[in-house]
Order: sequence, then C-alpha cells, then structure tokens
Amino acid sequence: MLCIHHRSTDPYFNIATDEYIFKHLNEDCFMLWQNDNAIIVGKHQNTLSEINIDYVKEKNIKVVRRLSGGGAVYHDLGNLNFSFTKTGTTTEMVDFKKYTMPILEVLQNLGINAAFSGRNDLTIDGKKFSGNAEHVFKNKVLHHGTLLFTSEMKNVTGALKINPLKYSDKAVKSIPSRVTNISEHLKHPLTIEEFTQKIMDHVIASQPDSKLYEFTKADLNAIQQIRDEKYATWDWNYGKSPNYNFQKGVRNDGGTLEMNLDVANGMIQHVKIYGDFFNEKDISEIEQALENIRHEEAAIRQVFSAFEIGKYFHNMTADNLIDAMF
Repeated sequence: MLCIHHRSTDPYFNIATDEYIFKHLNEDCFMLWQNDNAIIVGKHQNTLSEINIDYVKEKNIKVVRRLSGGGAVYHDLGNLNFSFTKTGTTTEMVDFKKYTMPILEVLQNLGINAAFSGRNDLTIDGKKFSGNAEHVFKNKVLHHGTLLFTSEMKNVTGALKINPLKYSDKAVKSIPSRVTNISEHLKHPLTIEEFTQKIMDHVIASQPDSKLYEFTKADLNAIQQIRDEKYATWDWNYGKSPNYNFQKGVRNDGGTLEMNLDVANGMIQHVKIYGDFFNEKDISEIEQALENIRHEEAAIRQVFSAFEIGKYFHNMTADNLIDAMF
C-alpha cells in the first residue's frame, strides 16, 4: 500500500487527487490531507440547498462536489481527511467499519473512547467527529472520511445552515449532528501535525507492504488537469445538482417580492415573480430573460445589467432581486 501525506490545502486540487489515486494509481493507497475553508458536497446533492450562500460568500469558502455519495461536510485546517483506495471483490467493497478501524485504534491508544456509530460516523460520547463516504467502481473502492481535530465549530454550523423551505427536490439531504473536536478529549495535548503522524505511523505498521509515496511531477500535472477541467468548474459543483424548485420571499423598501424558479442541470427553466411591488414596465420581460441562465449570481447579475430594474420593481435594485434568488 502506498501511504501519502498530501500537503496541498487547495480543496479543488485535493478532491481531484482523490479521483486520481482512485482511477490512475494501480496500487492500493492511503492518504492524509487537509483542505482550507471548503464545503464538500455529496455526489447526489443539490449544492445550493446544502450551503448558507451568504455565509459562504462572506467567508470565501470554496464549494466542491466529490465523487462519493452522502452528505455535505465543512472542512478547515483544523480538520484532517483520510482516504483509502483498495482493489478487491464486490462482496467486500462497501465496509465502513473496516476502513475506519485504524482511526479508532489510534484514538483508543490515546485513551479516547471513540466508537463506530450508525451508518458511517465515528463518535465520542455520542458526538460525531468523523463522517465517512465511499465510492465503488467495478472492483475498486474509494473510502474517505473527515476527522474534526480543532475545527472552528461556528463555521461548521454557519456554512451548512440553510433554509429548508427554499428548495423542493429529491436530492440526498444532509442530516445535522452534534459534533465535537478530537482535541477536546485528549488526555495530553497534541498538535494536528503530531496527530497526523500518529495515524500515518499506525497505518504503515499495521497494513502489509506499506511504504511512503511522494507524487511525481507527472502525477501532479495530471491532478492539476483534473482539478482545472472538473473540480474547479461551476458545471461540476453546481450544474450537476438534481433538478429542483426554488421559492423565496423577501421584504424591502419596494415591498414584498417572491421568486419561484424551476431549475434543471443548474439552469433556470422557468421563472414566476410575485409580490405587492409597483412597476412601470412588464416584469415578464425579466422573467423571460432569466430563462436558460445559470442559477448563479454572476450570470444573473449580467442579465439584470441590461435592465433598468427600478422601472420593473419600484424602489428595488438588482441586489434586492439577487437576495430573493438564493
């Protein structure tokens, strides 16, 4: 097994790295890695319905869709991620307990009463510190998980706090859990770097034929290409969302405004605007102009720039309309 301590903190690059080791390295792999501020959404989720869009913009949080299913998770530099890729038979592929066992063993050696819980979580005293997901293709599995070590809990909750009334869809929903940091349960303080090393040492010692591996220049170039062409794109992170209906009402100086959107493949298909606002021009012109436009702020602002918004919505601005669309 190749054991990799991946030093990049770029979320787009790191999720691309997961795909690269899964699809392009023939040997089984174990990797430890960290992302700077990011929300990682599951493959089958509606991205916009999982994130607090205002908080994400304010904190400059990257949003990336991963290969595997499951729910959305927040990553920062106080969170450590681990990945296993393994070739096997179909009967043994999906096994969350198997791939989390080395993590539990390290924690138990540190005197922490950590346990496997539910479908895919690790907990301490009933509080979650690790969520796990798997992706299987043919005879190969990618298992990856989070390890909250010193994460900023206010950011974990703030980034993923959304209004459930805005969206109607059939996407997989994240389920909020009580969470905790591993560092709070240590009998003797450790830095995240020391904790990372303990996990790597344990995996190397316990897994047969393990050896450290450094990515080659060719590896890194290939990962960069996957990053740029897939994981850093709107099409993958937002456009791959399941179809959904969006509804939101706001009140401002011009009155009340309610936006109703039908969205497919990230593109607005139909718009209906309601409210008690006054107007000089027919708002159907705005509704029609928004059709076949990405449900994305920059694209929508470009549409609004062609209109004198105040004549369609008295005492309102493009910002007011944007507020009602996310």
